[in-house]
Amino acid sequence: MPGPRRSGMLWAALVAVTVGACAPKTGPGLINDPYEAQNRENHAFNVAFDSHVLQPVSQAYGKSVPGPLRRGVSNFSQNLDLPSYALNDILQARFASAGQNVLRFAFNTVFGIGGIFDPAGALGLPPAENDFGRTLYVWGAPEGAYLEVPFLGPSTQRDLAGTVVDIVTDPVNYIFPKRMHNYPTAAHLAARVGDRYKYNSLINSILHAPGSYQQERLIYLEKRHHDLGMPEQAPTFDPYEDPYGK
Repeated sequence: MPGPRRSGMLWAALVAVTVGACAPKTGPGLINDPYEAQNRENHAFNVAFDSHVLQPVSQAYGKSVPGPLRRGVSNFSQNLDLPSYALNDILQARFASAGQNVLRFAFNTVFGIGGIFDPAGALGLPPAENDFGRTLYVWGAPEGAYLEVPFLGPSTQRDLAGTVVDIVTDPVNYIFPKRMHNYPTAAHLAARVGDRYKYNSLINSILHAPGSYQQERLIYLEKRHHDLGMPEQAPTFDPYEDPYGK
């Protein structure tokens, strides 16, 4: 059973979804960004954090850690996500995907030395990514407003609520002994640093370019809507317009 702290986080997530239903509505093709001023401040913080911390750390990590070891860390991190994927598959009645994720987790954990290697992928058994934000979408929860979250980056009210629930209910929290609870967090952080190194040029072209806020917002929403299978809507305005003149 979740403790008081986790129960509080779950309530916060539910509140976020409820607030999302009350967020200002927009017409077809319009981006729902009523908190743009605050989002831009958070975006500026994230850009600065990337410039001064994440990018330099990722370059040092990438140049000092051999590629096979970086891939092993990334594989291990991804393997730890599979139980959460499977849980959300079950909540969405996607039982075939749940079985695929459980089988991949078991196979890579046993034959891939805890997931450091990916023999399941070599056999044509890829991960079926899922999260509680998608579960909320399937359940009919509104997307709510666009948000830029410090450290986490672009999101929406529904997706942020989903992220909180995924963290709290992650089955890995109950698989690892208490003394090892920091291991998954460390693996996920190392994998994120490795991704920052791997996609350095692409990230720089988005995050450190003029109009980065509008570009990041548009890319996130379009990809998220595509992943959810939402119908595409042609924008009725210029998504790169900058009302703040920055």
